[in-house]
Amino acid sequence: MSIETSAAAWRMAQFARGLTLQAIPNDVQRLGRLHIADAIGVGLAASHVPSHRTFMTKLLAQCPLGGKSTILGAKNSVFADTAALVNGTSIHSLEFDDTHMRSIVHGSAVIVPPILAVAQEQGLSLSEVLRLTVVGWELLVRVGQAAAGAFQRRGFQVTSVGGAVVAAILAAAARGADVQTIARAAGIAGSQASGIFEFLSDGSNVKALHPGWAAHAGVWAASLAMAGMTGPASVLEGKHGIYATYADDRSAGGRLANELDSLERTWVLREAAFKFYPCCHYIHPYLEAAGQLREQAAGMGLRIVGAHCLVAAGAGLVIAQPWESKQAPRDTNDAKYSLPYCVALSLLNLPIDVETMTTGPLNEQALKLAAHISAAPWDESGFPECFGADLSVTLENGATLRANVPQVIGSAQRPASVEHVLEKFLKNAGAAMPALQARTLWDALLNDDALPSLIPS
Repeated sequence: MSIETSAAAWRMAQFARGLTLQAIPNDVQRLGRLHIADAIGVGLAASHVPSHRTFMTKLLAQCPLGGKSTILGAKNSVFADTAALVNGTSIHSLEFDDTHMRSIVHGSAVIVPPILAVAQEQGLSLSEVLRLTVVGWELLVRVGQAAAGAFQRRGFQVTSVGGAVVAAILAAAARGADVQTIARAAGIAGSQASGIFEFLSDGSNVKALHPGWAAHAGVWAASLAMAGMTGPASVLEGKHGIYATYADDRSAGGRLANELDSLERTWVLREAAFKFYPCCHYIHPYLEAAGQLREQAAGMGLRIVGAHCLVAAGAGLVIAQPWESKQAPRDTNDAKYSLPYCVALSLLNLPIDVETMTTGPLNEQALKLAAHISAAPWDESGFPECFGADLSVTLENGATLRANVPQVIGSAQRPASVEHVLEKFLKNAGAAMPALQARTLWDALLNDDALPSLIPS
C-alpha cells in the first residue's frame, strides 16, 4: 500500500464514496434527518434576526447572483460556495446548533451547508444529502476525537479546522469525484483551515463564521481538486499537518487511524446532542440545575441571592474566563458565552430564547445577580465526554441548596424526543415562513426522498 492510499484522507475519501444508504442503520438514518432538519430550522431562525438579516443583505449585495443554491431565509439563488458560506454562518450564529461532546464539534453547521449547496447545484436527492450527512458526522467526530480538546487548548475551533477538510470531502463526493480527487480536495482544504478563539477577548461575533468559512473552503477545495490541483493526503496526520500545527499533537494521527477502523461498526452520530437554548452548550446543564434550584427556593418562599458554579477546565476557557468579564457581558453575543449571566437569567425565570439572546439590551436584574455568582474548578466533571453541572445557590436566609446534573439533555445518555426537536424546528422555521409551510417542510425532511424547496413563500 502506498503512503497516499494509507493516509487518513484517502481512507476518508473511500468511505465517502463507498458507504451506501442501505448500509446505514435505520435509527442512524432517522437521526441524520433530524439533524438536517434542526440545522435548517436554526438557519431559518437566524435569517429573521434583524442584525443577521442586515448582515446577509449587505453580504449578498457583494456576491454574484446566479447558480442554483439556496440561502436559508432568502429567495436568492446563488452559487454553491456562497450558499455554503452564508448558511454555515447563519446556522452557527445563534449558538443553537448541535454538538458532539467528546470531539467538541458543531457538526451540522459545517456538514449540512456544503452538502446542501452542492446537492442543489447538482440536482441530488434528499436521500443523497442524508447519506453524505451521515458520512460527514462519522468523519468529523473521529477527526475531533483523535485529539479531543487539543485544538481548543491551542486556541482553535476543531469545527472549523477539521471541518474544512471534511467539508471538502463531502463537496467533492457530492460532485461525483473519484477517491483520489476527493483525497486531494481534503489536502487542499488543509491550507485553508482556520478559526481562532480570540473572539472571546471582546465578544466579537466572528465565531459564527467558523463553520461557514470551513464549508466555503470545502466547496472551493473540491472545485480546485476537480480542476487538477493536488493536495497532500497526509493533511491531517503529516509532519506539518493539521494535528501537528493546530493541535500540537503528533500522535493524533495514530489515534485517527484507530478511529477510522471503527467506521460502519460504531455510528457516532448516535452520540450527537441537540441544543435547546441559544447559548454555549457548556452552559446548558447549568440552566437545568438552576431551574431545579429555582423551583426548590420558590417552594420554600425564599429568594436566591447568590450562586456558586463548579466548572470543568476545558469548558471554563470559553464560559468562565476571565470571570469578572463573564459577570458583565458587553452585549447579547458576549452573553451567549457567559455562564454567570445565563445562570442568573434561569434563576430569575427569565427567557433564554433567540429574541433575548440576539436583541439587546441585557437584563439589568440578571446582571446584578451575576455579580453575586462565583466559580471554582471542577476536576471530576467527566468533561468532555460529559457536559455536566454542579451548582449551589445561597438563599436570603443564608441557607444553601445544591443541584448536580451529570449530563446535558439532548445527549445520547439523555436523548431528546422527536417531539422536542419538532417543537424547536417549528418555532425556528416559523420565524421565517408561514407555520403551515414550516410543518410541510418538516414532514418532507423527515420522510421524503426528494429534496424540498427551502425558499419561504
